[in-house]
Amino acid sequence: MSDLGSEELEEEGENDLGDYEGDRNEAGERHGHGKARLPNGDTYEGSYEFGKRHGQGVYRFKNGARYTGEYVRNKKHGQGIFIYPDGSRYEGEWADDHKHGHGVYYYVNNDTYTGEWFAHQRHGQGTYFYAETGSKYVGTWVNGQQEGAAELIHLNHRYQGKFFNKNPVGPGKYVFDIGCEQHGEYRLTDVERGEEEEEEETLVTVIPKWKATKITELALWTPTLPEEPPPTEAPVREEAPKPEGTVEPGDEAPAPVEAVEGEMDMRFGEEDADMLRDESREHSRDEFRYDAEQGNVNFDEDDARQSDAPE
Repeated sequence: MSDLGSEELEEEGENDLGDYEGDRNEAGERHGHGKARLPNGDTYEGSYEFGKRHGQGVYRFKNGARYTGEYVRNKKHGQGIFIYPDGSRYEGEWADDHKHGHGVYYYVNNDTYTGEWFAHQRHGQGTYFYAETGSKYVGTWVNGQQEGAAELIHLNHRYQGKFFNKNPVGPGKYVFDIGCEQHGEYRLTDVERGEEEEEEETLVTVIPKWKATKITELALWTPTLPEEPPPTEAPVREEAPKPEGTVEPGDEAPAPVEAVEGEMDMRFGEEDADMLRDESREHSRDEFRYDAEQGNVNFDEDDARQSDAPE
């Protein structure tokens, strides 16, 4: 995951006026549309109100960065686009000079984040797309980190569970496009270190490893219909008996019930069932490592032969 260019740049202070060409009010303050060249080399062209940037404008930094959007009393506030020196850019909402609200960040490695922001950080519901792998994280963010209930979607399977500090933790399941689910949980384990590394006093790195427990069919969602209230009972009126076989005008004879065709058979074939049982026994012994940088699950070298397991 790339955060290059995410550091905000400081704009010129309101007391460093520089050169100005444009409208002024009766008090001589910059008011209306104008152009300013600031002492530090930055430039601004847009709306002013009572001497401050206010309304729509374009601020160009001397290092190549550029902000195009709304200002309120010298601060970025409202809708705006910020292009950073490294080429990354943010398009979305601002509040009090911070990325705040809903917005999209385009990173230099072609990753994208679309969702909610709070004080410059990804916070709330959002989707992060990994350009290198084609995977995407759809779920909750807290202070810039993947945390809470989420779904990690890959090209031919997906993982559903909870995340903490960018890593999956606890119970979850993999849903495969071939029509099955692998249930299990992620357990935090220490990284294996060599002898030289063990001699040095370093912080222990903890990574999640997947432990599979069982494989089942897909759990289909069935909508629950609201229960209809029983009909109100009306007084029964006695009628004279009718001869058998008599049909009153407007009555219709019941239509014959036809057999329903085309129902889906969610059962696996014998070969598929055997394969899934074998994979379940193999996966129950596997240990997978989650790569938060690419949204991937990495296998140990000994388990690379299992092609249907999550990558």
